Amino acid sequence: MATNDIKDTLHAIEAAAVMGLLPARPRVLALGEPTHGEEALLEVRNDLFRQLVEQEGYRTIAIESDCLRGLAVDDYVTSGKGTLDEVMEHGFSHGWGASAANRELVRWMRAHNAERPASERVGFAGFDGPLEITGAESPRQALTALHGYLAGRVDADLLPCTADALDDLLGTDDRWTEPAAMRDPSRSVGQSADARRLRLLADDLVALLGAHEPHLVAATSRDDFDRASLYARTAVGLLRYHHWTADGSPARLTRLVGLRDQMMAENLLAVAATGPVLVHAHNAHLQRHESSMRMGGNQLRWWSAGALVSTRLGAEYAFVATALGTIRHQGVDAPPPDTVEGLLYALPRDRFLADGPRLATALRDTPPAPRVSPWFGYAPLDPAHLADSDGIVFLKDMPRT
Repeated sequence: MATNDIKDTLHAIEAAAVMGLLPARPRVLALGEPTHGEEALLEVRNDLFRQLVEQEGYRTIAIESDCLRGLAVDDYVTSGKGTLDEVMEHGFSHGWGASAANRELVRWMRAHNAERPASERVGFAGFDGPLEITGAESPRQALTALHGYLAGRVDADLLPCTADALDDLLGTDDRWTEPAAMRDPSRSVGQSADARRLRLLADDLVALLGAHEPHLVAATSRDDFDRASLYARTAVGLLRYHHWTADGSPARLTRLVGLRDQMMAENLLAVAATGPVLVHAHNAHLQRHESSMRMGGNQLRWWSAGALVSTRLGAEYAFVATALGTIRHQGVDAPPPDTVEGLLYALPRDRFLADGPRLATALRDTPPAPRVSPWFGYAPLDPAHLADSDGIVFLKDMPRT
C-alpha cells in the first residue's frame, strides 16, 4: 500500500468536499466525534455546519443534547426569545452549555436568522432523550405538556385522566431521579404500580394525539402539533427507560443503551421529516454498524441511532466520522504506525477529510490493526468498518483547552 494511495483520498474539510463524497444532498448529514469535551472538534463542526447551511440549504442543526431543553435554544435562535446566557445555562444537557464553541454556534444561528424570513431560518434541536449516563429525568414535563396540549382541544370525556390525577401518579420528581437506581434496580420507581399506570395513560394520550391530528393542526399549528408529538415520544420513551432501569436481569444495561439510541433515532426522523438536518454527536451514536462499549464489567452491544435512521432513510442518510492522532492531555499519544490513525498521522497535514470507502479500498491489501486507546474517553476507528463512513475527518493533535 503506497502513501500516494492514501493521499489520493484526502480533501480539505469543506462543505464542497463533503458533498463531493456523496451522490446527492442527504436529508440527514451526520458528523461524529470520537470523544467529548474537545473544543477543537466543535470548532471544526461549527465551521463546516455554517458552510453547509449557507451553501447547501440545511435548515436544522441537531446535537447530542436533551430534546426538551433544546426547545428553549430553538426559540432563541429562531425568534429571539430569552437571552444567550439563559439558553446556554438551561438549554443544554451533559454540561454542553459551558462550551465556548457551543455558545458561538448558538450566537451565530441567532445572527444568521435575525434578518431572514421564517422559511430561511435555521432551527436547533437536541435529539437525545432527557437522560444522563447515571439516570433519567422525571416524565413529568413531557406528560403534563402533552396532557395540557390536548385538554381543551378535544372532548374532555376522551382524555384518559385529569391533570390532577396525572400529578398524583407522578408524585415527586426526586423519586424518578434517584441517583442509586442506575446501579441498584430496586431503587428505581420504574416498575411501581404508579409507573405502570402512567405507561398506560401515556399510551392513551399518544393515541388520542394521533387520532385527532387534522383537528389539532388546524386548531393550533403544525409546529405546535410537532412539539406535542415530541412530548409524546419523550413521555413514552422515559417511562419505558425507567421501567427497564428497575429490571434486574442480565440484559438490563443492554436494553437501556439501546432504548436511548432508539429515542435519538425517533427524534432525528421527526426532525428530518421537516427538512434537511445536520447532526453532531459521538461516532458511536451515528455510525451505521453495531455499537459496543464496556459498562459495569459487561460488554454491551446495540444498534445506534445512526444505524436505525440509515436503515429507514437509506442513501438519504450520510455519516462522516472523526478520528484523532493525539490527545496528550488525556494520555493519548501518537498512534502506532500500523493503525488507521497511525497511517493518517504520518501524513504531512494537520487536518483533512478522507473518503471512507476509497480509504478502505486503499488499505485492503494491508489491513491496519485496531488502535487501543489508553483512555476510556476516546474511541478509535474500527478498521473493519472504514467503508461504512462516507468520510473521515482527521485532526492530528488536540490542543489543551
